[in-house]
Parts: sequence; structure tokens; C-alpha cells
Amino acid sequence: MAAAEAEARGAWCVPCLVSLDTLQEYCRKEKLTCKSIGITRRNLNNYEVEYLCDYKVLKDMEYYLVKWKGWPDSTNTWEPLQNLKCPLLLQQFSNDRHNYLSQVKKGKSVISKDNNKALKPAVAEYIVKKAKQRIALQRWQDELNRRKNHKGMIFVENTVDLEGPPSDFFYINEYKPAPGISLVNEATFGCSCTDCYFEKCCPAEAGVLLAYNKNQQIRIPPGTPIYECNSRCRCGPDCPNRIVQKGTQYSLCIFRTSNGCGWGVKTLMKIKKMSFVMEYVGEVITSEEAERRGQLYDNKGITYLFDLDYESDEFTVDAARYGNVSHFVNHSCDPNLQVFNVFIDNLDTRLPRIALFSTRTINAGEELTFDYQMKGSGDVSSDSIDHSPAKKRIRTVCKCGAVTCRGYLN
Repeated sequence: MAAAEAEARGAWCVPCLVSLDTLQEYCRKEKLTCKSIGITRRNLNNYEVEYLCDYKVLKDMEYYLVKWKGWPDSTNTWEPLQNLKCPLLLQQFSNDRHNYLSQVKKGKSVISKDNNKALKPAVAEYIVKKAKQRIALQRWQDELNRRKNHKGMIFVENTVDLEGPPSDFFYINEYKPAPGISLVNEATFGCSCTDCYFEKCCPAEAGVLLAYNKNQQIRIPPGTPIYECNSRCRCGPDCPNRIVQKGTQYSLCIFRTSNGCGWGVKTLMKIKKMSFVMEYVGEVITSEEAERRGQLYDNKGITYLFDLDYESDEFTVDAARYGNVSHFVNHSCDPNLQVFNVFIDNLDTRLPRIALFSTRTINAGEELTFDYQMKGSGDVSSDSIDHSPAKKRIRTVCKCGAVTCRGYLN
């Protein structure tokens, strides 16, 4: 079991004390398959190209150094181009070589001056790192899609640098309460409507309007709470007052930004104005604990604390280590997402769910952003714009690039 998956499930796990090569050799010797280290029934006794490591020309014949899937590096072999039936991997090899050369000074030769016409070691090293990164990101993408419980697919992309999956992030679908904090996730009462859009429903019982129109778009102003139908309601899953609880409906991509903001999130589908996009989830902690963590995060230049301050400031959501796709959404002073407080099964006003809705039409390929100083109340005044509960500490420079950029995240 992968360490990330094991910890997220609360299982015990220890780091493996042997190398990947040793594990692969042992599994092959014992005729064991293990998908996590690349050994499948398909390649247990056969050879399948995993990636290409190097290139050279001998006697006018092109050769590639092949890493075989599920086999240790010690078994890598040079194979003539004519024997390779992997056009995608050949194209990736070519693209990676081109990308490396575009990053170095112009005029440098990619071929060594020896008679073998081999790639320079630095080029081959980069190509191998990119291949390993590609495999690691694909595995992470598969893991994210196994763990998510919503319709929208999650994709991962990095065409910018050699950064791989985060080593200390665990995907969750709902709030994870810290020790000592209780989350009541079962409603005590619900509506008996036959048509929640027209009848007196859960929002009316709470003294607010139904949040959505017939097109499932939000129609209430920021700061107004959303009360959706819950598990006690007699209405079915197609009820027009069940939107946030259905989860993300859009395919999203976690991608590496080129402006120094690390990872970001972009939509792969067009999102209509005022539509629900995703929830902000994480570990629910006390505000006192958030104050302590905030000091540490400021020193690292990261911001993942979100106050649950709808009616009080007792709790904070920390998405630094546990979270969903929203963990990777970047800040903008001119965002395309807006925060709303949502109540479904848990009606405790100290613990609203945080939903992000589009403020305008967002086209496919466009990055998703929200204002880190934004609160569920919609208040972004100068007196109440701190994303974390702590007072102003180390100011983090904003890189959003918006015309209305305030210059700092806090």
C-alpha cells in the first residue's frame, strides 16, 4: 500500500528499506506481480518499453537506451531504432530533448565530440528525469481519481519544470476533524416537499431564499448562506436544491504554472456564470491551533488556512496537508470564483461547508482562482481581509498579475 494512501486511511505504514531495483528483482524471481512497482502479468516474462534513456549513432545506425517496464536499470539495453515499436515514447524523447536545448544557451551541440555521436550526459540525465516525472505524475493522477467521489475527472500536467507530486499531501473529499473536534454529519429534520423549487423548503425554514435558479446557478448575493436539502428530506437526488452535495461536475487539471506560483488548477470544460465549481475542504482545527500553524506557514510562504467565521471564529480549515483539488487553486485579486457558506446535514453555524462558485463564464483551459482574503460573508474590507486567523505577520507578495492586484496576499 502506498504511504499516502495508507496514511489517508489511518493505516500503519513504514518506509521500504530496499531499492526499487531490488524489489523488482525479487518479484521476478518469485514470479510475483506488483502494479505499484511496474510488474504486471503482461511484462512478468516479457519486455515492454517504459521509457527511453539515451541516444547514439553507431556506423550510421541509430540506437536508443531502453528502460524496460518492471525491470531494474541494470537490465537497460541499447536497441536499434528499427526494433522499437513505441512512437509515443520516441516522440516524448524528442520533445524532452528539444525542451532541454531550448533552456540552455543557443549554439551548444547535443552530440558529444566523440566518434559515437552520443547525447551529452546532461541531456540524457534530463530526459530520464522527465520520463520518471511523467510516470510519477500519471500514478498520482490515477490515485486522485481513485480517491475522489465526484463526477468530474482530475488531470495532472507539468510542462514547466521537473517538480513531481507533492510528498506530503493526502486527498480527502470532506472535512477531516482534528482530535477533539466533533462534526455532526446527520441532519435531525428535513423537508417533505414534492417540489422543493416551489414549496416551502429547507432555506425557508432557515429564513433565507432558495439559493439556485432552474439552471442550477446561484442567485443569492455573497454573504447569504446556502441551505440545501439533506439526508432527512423526502426529495430525491434530482432535487434542484441539491447542488454542492453532488460534488464537482467539471473535469479539472492540476498544472504547473509558469509564473512562479507553483501548482494551479484550470478547467478543461466551459463553466457557466454563477455555477458551483468545487468545495474547499481540509482539516478542521481550532483557531488557536491555526494561529500556531499560521506562523509556520508564513515562514514557508504558503497560505492554506480558511476561517470558518460565518457566525464565530472558533474553527479554521487547514488544507495544507489534507485537501482536495482546491488545495492547488491559486489566489487572484481579480478572481473568477466566489466563496459561499453552505449547510446541508451539519447545521452547526460554526462549521459551514465552503463552496466556490464561478463569478463569470470561465472558458476551457482558463485557470481557476479565488481571493485568499475573501470570506464567506463577502466582506473584503481592509479591516477584515486576513485569510488566516492570525494578525498580520510576514507579508506574502502577490503574483496574480491582475490590474487590481493589491500587492500582497495578506
